[in-house]
Formats: sequence, C-alpha cells, structure tokens
Amino acid sequence: MKTTELLSNAAYLVAGVLFILALRGLSSQETARRGNSYGITGMLIAIGATLSLTGAATSPWVAVAMLVAAVIGTTMALRVGMTAMPEMVALLHSFVGLAAVLVGFSLQIADHKPELAERIEVFIDVWIGAITTTGSVLAFLKLRGSVSGRPLLLPARHLFNLAMLIASITFAGLYASDGPTWALEAGIAIAAVLGVHLVVAIGGADMPVVVSMLNSYSGWTAAAAGFMLQNDLLIITGALVGSSGAILSYIMCRAMNRSIWNVIFGGFGAAPPKPAAGAAAKPAGDVQEIDAVTLAARLRASKSVIIVPGYGMAVARAQHAVRELTEVLRAAGVTVRFAIHPVAGRLPGHMNVLLAEANVPYDIVLEMDEINPDFPNTDVAIVIGANDIVNPAAEDDPSSPIAGMPVLQVWKAHLVIVNKRSRAAGYAGIDNPLFYKPVTRMLFGDAKDAIDKVVAALKADASAKAS
Repeated sequence: MKTTELLSNAAYLVAGVLFILALRGLSSQETARRGNSYGITGMLIAIGATLSLTGAATSPWVAVAMLVAAVIGTTMALRVGMTAMPEMVALLHSFVGLAAVLVGFSLQIADHKPELAERIEVFIDVWIGAITTTGSVLAFLKLRGSVSGRPLLLPARHLFNLAMLIASITFAGLYASDGPTWALEAGIAIAAVLGVHLVVAIGGADMPVVVSMLNSYSGWTAAAAGFMLQNDLLIITGALVGSSGAILSYIMCRAMNRSIWNVIFGGFGAAPPKPAAGAAAKPAGDVQEIDAVTLAARLRASKSVIIVPGYGMAVARAQHAVRELTEVLRAAGVTVRFAIHPVAGRLPGHMNVLLAEANVPYDIVLEMDEINPDFPNTDVAIVIGANDIVNPAAEDDPSSPIAGMPVLQVWKAHLVIVNKRSRAAGYAGIDNPLFYKPVTRMLFGDAKDAIDKVVAALKADASAKAS
C-alpha cells in the first residue's frame, strides 16, 4: 500500500472519530457548538484526504465546483431565517440523495461494465437516493407552505406502494443480471414517484418526524454510496447519520404516540379523510381576551411561570423578547421555566435552538416529561405561538386526529395565557378547546410585539415603585 493511501486511511479514521464526537456533542445544548466544530473539522480532513488519493488526476473543475458550492452554502447559511431552517434542512437532504443518484448513474455509463456486486450496490444507492431526493423536495415544499400540509391519502395507496416495491425489485433483478441502463433508469423513476407518494400521505403534525426520517434516508444513501465507491469513510458516516436519524425518529414517534411504520409508509393504517359535510364547523365557544398591562399585573403577583414556545415565536422572531421577559421576571423573584415539546416547531430541537440563540439559560429549559407534572402548581403558563402541542383534545377526544398524542398539560395551571395572531387552527388543522377553557386568556397579536408590551408594562411598574 502506498504512503499516500496509508495517510489517507489514517485521516479517514480521524475524521470518523470526529464525526462520532460531533453527534455526541449535538445531543446537548451545552456542547452543541463543540459538536459542530468537530463535524466541520472532520469534513475538512475527509475532503483533503479524498483529494490526496487522486492527486494529479483531480480535474481543475473539482476545485471550481467546491468553490461555487462553498459560496452557495455560505450564502444560504447567512440568509436563512430560523423559521426557514426546517425547510432548508429538508432541501439539503435532497442534495445528498441527488448526489448519490448522479454518482451511481455515472458509474453505469462509464467505460467499464460494473461487476455483479457493483451493480447491486449501484441500484440500491440510486434507488434510496431517488426516494430521498423527491421526498425531501416535497417536504421542503410542505414546510414552506407551497404545498398543503394536509395528508393526501389515495384509495388503495398501500397496494400502489406495494406494486412500486415489487416493480423496483424486478428491475433490480434485471439490472443485476445483465446490467441494462434502462432497468436502472426505470428503478430511479419508480423510486422518485415512491418518494413523493410516501411524503404526500403524511400530515403537517408529523412533519418533524418526516424531516428526521429523511435525514436517516440520506445517511443510508451515503452508506450505500460508500460500498459502491469502496470508501470506508462514507460507509461509517452514512451509517452514523442513518442510524441516529432512525433512532431520533423512533423517539419522536413515541413522544407523539405515533407508529414509526405509519410515518415511513405514509399514513399506514389511517383512514382516508372524509369530505366535509355542509358548512365549516363553528367555534366551540367564546374566548376571553387579556391585554399586556393586565397580564403584567398577573405576572408580578406570580411565583411560578412556565413558558411554552411554539412555531409562532419563530415566525415573529420573538425569542429575544421572551428572554428579556424571563430576565425581568427572574429579577423580580419569579421562578421562570420553559416547557419544550419534542415536536414543537417544524424541526427536532427547533425551539431549543431558538432559545439558545437568545441566550436563555439551559438549566431552565425542560422537556415535556420533566415539566408536565409541575403545571398544577404553576401560577401562569404562557403559550407563545404553539397550538397542537397544548391541545387537550389529544387526551379528551378519542376522535381527534391527534388523539393519544402526549401534550403539554398547560390547562392545569392556575392561569393560561395563549398568544396567537388569530384563532386559526394549528399546523394539524384542528380546533383547540384550550382557547375556551375558563382558565385561559387570549393575548392576540404578533408574538414579539405582544411580549415587548408586557415587558414594557413590567418595567414601567418597577420604575414607578422605585420612584
């Protein structure tokens, strides 16, 4: 073995260890920055080692492509808002799948004819890659709002999926036996349709799990590409991403009382939606409103406050205003904590990232299972732009689309403040009985403006007392 190959293998080993450390670091808010640093360093080492293997044979266009990609990636990272982060992650997953398809197809049209083992690897790689590509693009469009978040459950959809799977296996056999290009192309086309069909059948409430599953698919695609290219680092990295994404998806499904098979196979076991009969349903009751000054007075008299952030906080970019509210209340001796639902927002950990960006102390940010028992002893629960994750119908209404989904039991607090721009339904598209409960008060308006007014009222009262 040449010295260059030995050094490259050693570099791959170091990069693999750094990727493992990156995943470990990303498991906690306190170590997330360090985890990102490990991942970036590992990727730079991996790229350098790969380029060193080809040496003088590397085309100058590779350097041009890397430079253009770096500029595009940097621009996207600098311009993307926190509300658009989930859709950008979904779009990046599609790039992984597309790269796998292009690399696999390039091996097929190369001068040499792939051997049997290589043909099997190529087909698996491009098949998973095509599913990842089209599924991720559709998830991107759903998260962006360009496509409805409601599930599209076609009649006999499972038979359709089964037929596509059987057809894919058939074309895989044809391609493996003789290697015709048309069989590979047919497999790619079927996988592309299958990716769309699987994601289109998944409703908006399950989109965080979908993003996590697509992350897992992209990992397995990379692992398959590693076998195809005989690249150990790709195999290791792909297996890490694929397995961690699958584990996260399983954990999230348990937190939502969902079956992992339901998500993977697009609404498996769910009944097709029934057409609406007659006019739209009327609101289930009357709501009671509250203004910023009155809320400030109630908060001053409180000893314990729990804040539940949701997607509306991200849309309004209100995380810094929320942090200021937290600081003012804690300075006044009020105990303030945050309750995080596993699927709050549009991405796993979305709310944690927002609060970390605003420098909210990590030790007061708690997960649902940790904080749910504390709501009965809480003076005020403030729900900011969240809806489905605090919907009591999940526990009280067996016919609800979210029945059985664990939710934050904010209605058990002495007073519940719900900040929303309107009474519109959440991402799952269902009404929320929380709005009509006697303990609930609605604080309508943009989250940032509403919280800023509450903070101003608190500070004005503090100043008046000081003078």
